[in-house]
Amino acid sequence: MNIKVLKFLIRKELQQAKRDRAIIRMAIVIPCILLLILPWAATFEQKEIRLSIIDNDHSSYSQLLLDKVTSSDLFIINDYSSSYTKGLKQIEKDQSDMLIEIPHNFERDFKQNKDVELMVSINSINGQKAGLGSNYINQIIQNFNKEYKKDNLTNQITIAPFFKYNDNMDYKIFILPGILAMLLTIVGGTLSALNVVREKENGTIESLNVTPVSRTTLILSKLIPFWLIGIFVLTIGLLISWAVYGLFPVGSILIIYLSAFVYLLTFTALGLVIANYSETQQQAMLVAFMSFLACFMLSGIFTPISSMPNWAQTVTMFNPIRHFVEIIRLVFMKGSNLIEIHMRLIYICIFAIIFNIWAVLSYKKAK
Repeated sequence: MNIKVLKFLIRKELQQAKRDRAIIRMAIVIPCILLLILPWAATFEQKEIRLSIIDNDHSSYSQLLLDKVTSSDLFIINDYSSSYTKGLKQIEKDQSDMLIEIPHNFERDFKQNKDVELMVSINSINGQKAGLGSNYINQIIQNFNKEYKKDNLTNQITIAPFFKYNDNMDYKIFILPGILAMLLTIVGGTLSALNVVREKENGTIESLNVTPVSRTTLILSKLIPFWLIGIFVLTIGLLISWAVYGLFPVGSILIIYLSAFVYLLTFTALGLVIANYSETQQQAMLVAFMSFLACFMLSGIFTPISSMPNWAQTVTMFNPIRHFVEIIRLVFMKGSNLIEIHMRLIYICIFAIIFNIWAVLSYKKAK
């Protein structure tokens, strides 16, 4: 391998990327915008669940229960109906998410320690909101039952929860490392693919193919610039995480950069593999989009892998995004060291070796 030739080709690629405004937008501007927007928007936290109330008792205890429900920011009462039929229409019109009907004689039966049934109807089109809303309301009713029950025990056992690694249960701390992984995937995989296919369309790749430069040197000259761009994007992402969200890795930042470097080796090579089998930029973009979308959905960025079916959990083991997301989250939130994440890093290294060999073998160069 001729190092001088490689340096010359890398300099040429960087100058070409500098002149291409589309690459600048995709590599710098778009990641910054996504980092500023997605952590606020991509959240599974549910607030302001809209309630319709049917209070058939109109007692002091029914009012206490409603005060308990609305004392947090989870629920807002936007409708008081006189009958179940009228309250159900609010759900049908999508003006309410949940309907609570307090029965007649609620206060009397509650004071006499009789069983009391509350009717709770939930709009379950949004299954996640329905499930969380149901859990929230059950917890509030149980707390109300313990607090106001007539024959309460004087000695009560209370639970003081402590949330390890995320004290305030802030979803942004969980989602932000995943978004960083997505950005590196897009920058490393998509840009490297589009760069090569663009040269195919322009015919400039043929000029390089007929030179005596080796195939390995050509491929490295195409990949190294996007490794550098990916590391630059990661640096911007970490700065935004610290400056905007007040988040900074608990563990060593060097582990994040080491893992990101190996991860970029994987996806820049995969981008080149896609480019080697594509003839147009549209074709490369479509293949990259469909491939990366499936990988994102099976990576644990948005949903826990433990909640997936067993076959899907097995498939995720062959997804390098999963391993990188776990590494960056462990270092970010827990402060894990190399010993704790070494197996995940080994998996990524294996993928990097496979995809880079595939990229070299699938690259067609004139002899």
